[in-house]
Amino acid sequence: MSKKLGLPEPNIELQRNILAKTELNSALTTEDKTLVSGKPDSLKNGELADSPGKIWAIASLSAALLAVSLAAIFIRLSEREISPNATVFNRLWIATVVFGVWNGADAARRRMSGGQVEERSNYTLQDVMLLIAVGVVSSASVGFWAWSLSQTNVANSTVLRNLTPLFTTLGGWLLLGRRFDNRFLVGLAVALSGAIAIGIDDLQTAGDNLVGDVAALLSAMFYAGNLLISEHLRTKFPATTILMWRCFMGSILVLPLVLLAGDRVFPYSWEGWLTVIALAVVCQAFGQGLLIHSLGRFSSEFVAFFLLLEPVITAIMAWVLFSESLSLFNWFAFSVVLAGIYLGKSSGSVAKK
Repeated sequence: MSKKLGLPEPNIELQRNILAKTELNSALTTEDKTLVSGKPDSLKNGELADSPGKIWAIASLSAALLAVSLAAIFIRLSEREISPNATVFNRLWIATVVFGVWNGADAARRRMSGGQVEERSNYTLQDVMLLIAVGVVSSASVGFWAWSLSQTNVANSTVLRNLTPLFTTLGGWLLLGRRFDNRFLVGLAVALSGAIAIGIDDLQTAGDNLVGDVAALLSAMFYAGNLLISEHLRTKFPATTILMWRCFMGSILVLPLVLLAGDRVFPYSWEGWLTVIALAVVCQAFGQGLLIHSLGRFSSEFVAFFLLLEPVITAIMAWVLFSESLSLFNWFAFSVVLAGIYLGKSSGSVAKK
């Protein structure tokens, strides 16, 4: 047909080669775009893309751990001048002032920079009740712990108080219907065993330390309630709002106890003032602030689980500052706690669902 019309015979083989090359280039281009902009399954799920956020969250939680680990030391120093209840009161009212100044400065900075001021969340009756409840249970936790430190040694009080993850896990299971995988439960059991072993010598002694041990155990139960309620509130309110309510309500509740007991309300020396200010700023505002903030990333069970490292750090500080003895068995118990936390950290129950 082409010869009759006088048209050149098309090179079918050449067209096939051109078409094959075009398809190959198109496929390579698509594959290249996939390699550059596409994501494998792990990236699609946000695992690798979210890894920097997880690293910062763990770093933030570690900083909070170091800060709250100093609380037992500051409380022990403060109780040289004022009672446990007065120590709690000064800790809470000073922290309330710190959060008030922080929120005011943040609002002023937003206005000066022309940024939009964050709108206040609408408070429902349930929100108000929960905010009051978190103030009550957290104050009870701190109060029982401060009292226990006047009745038993620092290491034992901190160990019993850090049975919190056991009560937090039970509360999450019974009240919230949560489920935990075997790795998390095994890690929790291992870490709790190590934490109990740290103060096993004192637990075996009878009499004088029993009241302090019971107070520390009650502190752990109330602290578990504090974490569970705070985790629920964290879905709606920022950490500073929760802590503002917590400290303000706590200071109101503790002040009558101080006055009725006839205790000295404020320290009488500049060393005492520095101690309660450090307790409020470092432990309450900075440490607890980071802990509540981390509840937006991690579950309350894991946060309480991670805090099992606190007796390790506190016991070492007490060994250095107060010459409280640490045996070879204590150091072995420390390593058991670390192993349990490492095991639990790799669990799927760590992050919030």
